[in-house]
Amino acid sequence: MNENLRVALKVTKLYYENDLTQDQIAKKLRLSRPKVSRLLQEARNAGLVKITVAEPPGNRTDLERKVEQCYDLLDVLVVEVSQPDSYVQTAHELGVAAAGYFHRIVQDGDRIGLTWGLTLASIVENLTPEKRKNITVTQLAGGLGEPDSETHATDLVRRMAMMLEANLQLIPAPGIVKTLELAQLLRSEPYVAQALEQTKQVNLAFVGIGALNRESLLMRDERILTWKEVQPILDCGAVGDIGLHFYDVNGNVLSSEIEQRLIGASVESYRHMDRVVGVAGGNDKFHAILGGIRGHLFNTLITDVGTAQRLVAEAI
Repeated sequence: MNENLRVALKVTKLYYENDLTQDQIAKKLRLSRPKVSRLLQEARNAGLVKITVAEPPGNRTDLERKVEQCYDLLDVLVVEVSQPDSYVQTAHELGVAAAGYFHRIVQDGDRIGLTWGLTLASIVENLTPEKRKNITVTQLAGGLGEPDSETHATDLVRRMAMMLEANLQLIPAPGIVKTLELAQLLRSEPYVAQALEQTKQVNLAFVGIGALNRESLLMRDERILTWKEVQPILDCGAVGDIGLHFYDVNGNVLSSEIEQRLIGASVESYRHMDRVVGVAGGNDKFHAILGGIRGHLFNTLITDVGTAQRLVAEAI
């Protein structure tokens, strides 16, 4: 063994086995700090050091990485949910995980956007008060359903802003209106127009992913949309929506009268945000999630194990 390799091995043992710092090793062996760093790298290159990461039980980082690579996503968080067939339980458990993710990634100066729904309500419910500097929380679409509902967009935005002691940007209008004429009139109203313009400034959004089934917020009691209104986009292959923008399983956004009656952020606004976090899971939402990924409507995903495994299998 040559002298350089012998010293590299000694440095490596001191560093990895004796927990000495590089500065301590340099002093002990009368080497420069950069020399110690180079020797450690040479030891790794020579195969003297093999680093493995022990993944604790229940951790899903390998699966998360596979989904990221298969679909070119920025980040994926995979959560073990107890009842993937239960819309309510899945929404709750994903919301708990998403709240933790929220606290980790939100930074001072962010302009945060929210849509609506049971999963988003769970996120807000599980946030803890945390003051941030120069934060704005923005409503991405007008209100849907009963105004006093915990899933209503206005309520969610207000509650999140209170948690963060943040600025607030609301859309003073329903999320969907009855006629095209009323939609055009509302969009031209100064306060609404200003609020819609502000959605373009959002850099971080958390969005629910809707599936077109009987349990969805939109269709549960037909007070927001009726099956008759939705049938034309179902006939075109609609599988889900984000912010009332409906799309098929290949990610094609479908033109519809419903979208023309929408008061909210445009598809282009979502696609230009730095990070859009889609939070959804459960057996009934797979195709809605898949279509949203393919349509580049979000670039970060928080979902359950079963959905993540199906996404990987679909990509093979």
